[in-house]
Amino acid sequence: MSPARNGKPTLAVVGATGAVGTVMLDLLSTREDVWGEIRLVASARSAGKKLVVRGEEVEVVALSPECFDGVDVAMFDVPDEVSKEWAPIAVERGAIAVDNSGAFRMDADVPLVVPEVNPAAARRRPRGIISNPNCTTLSMIVAMGALHAEYNLQALVVASYQAASGAGQPGIDALREQISKVAGSDTLGTQPGDVRRAIGELGPFPAPLALNVVPWAGSLKEDGWSSEELKVRNESRKILGLPDLRVSATCVRVPVITTHSLAVHATFEREVTVDRAQAILRDAPGVVLVDDPANGEFPTPADVVGTDPTWVGRVRRAIDDPHSLDLFLCGDNLRKGAALNTAQIAELLAEELAEG
Repeated sequence: MSPARNGKPTLAVVGATGAVGTVMLDLLSTREDVWGEIRLVASARSAGKKLVVRGEEVEVVALSPECFDGVDVAMFDVPDEVSKEWAPIAVERGAIAVDNSGAFRMDADVPLVVPEVNPAAARRRPRGIISNPNCTTLSMIVAMGALHAEYNLQALVVASYQAASGAGQPGIDALREQISKVAGSDTLGTQPGDVRRAIGELGPFPAPLALNVVPWAGSLKEDGWSSEELKVRNESRKILGLPDLRVSATCVRVPVITTHSLAVHATFEREVTVDRAQAILRDAPGVVLVDDPANGEFPTPADVVGTDPTWVGRVRRAIDDPHSLDLFLCGDNLRKGAALNTAQIAELLAEELAEG
């Protein structure tokens, strides 16, 4: 490991110019500063750009093996194929890689870490890589982890309501363009196909998103499941250490710019009560409970966007099963769902490196 500047470890942010990278620079500028040098890395076409982090302009350097020399922790906010190629190179150069892509999540030798749920897993990294979960899983798993610790989770039935930004900048651009095309109409949405005809180009979605919901996110997998739905299942099992956890998810894209929501039916080994569940969630790190439906108080994406916690409300005991809870939650998919969790993992490593 390299000598750290000012006694603090050196951090590289790979993908610093992207959507998640931009959020990451804001987090690095506003959270407790545990880093010495922060090195910003992106593709060759972005090299030379200057970005502000911690109040200082830092020049972006091109992704290369040499850019990891002297780096202690390298965070990757890039597509799967880039992480797959470059995270092992960063490790070869002496860094610990924290990857926000899907390239390594289900690798048995790569821990999948949520610091509020399984922080100890970050210390066991045979390949020198730690993976960050998918944004949909992250939007719920902090709350589920807290309830599991008390009640022993047995099964999850989940419906997600996923924002356009989950499909990257093209998703955001497509939704905004579609909204502009339908705005002001008094008749659209009253006849089959009228919205589709008015919108024309769909962007990255298989159906119009404005004035609509689309029961699809991700790519097609076996037996009609989508990749997003299988991620919720497989990643929840791995994070919670429950390889036999029963999980069924239906992922739906909704006309929201940023912040994923989920309706969750969770079944536990022990009988649950609403008062105790609310108390657990109220005290859980990274969770905010907003649960007063009589006064119209519950989480919505429009109120949660731009914030760090998972917001939870509509907590109910299932009418037909005293072992099950129903609840609704929201989490900003670009913050806790991506950049923040990665930053928190990196901070765990900075603490570990400080221990010597």
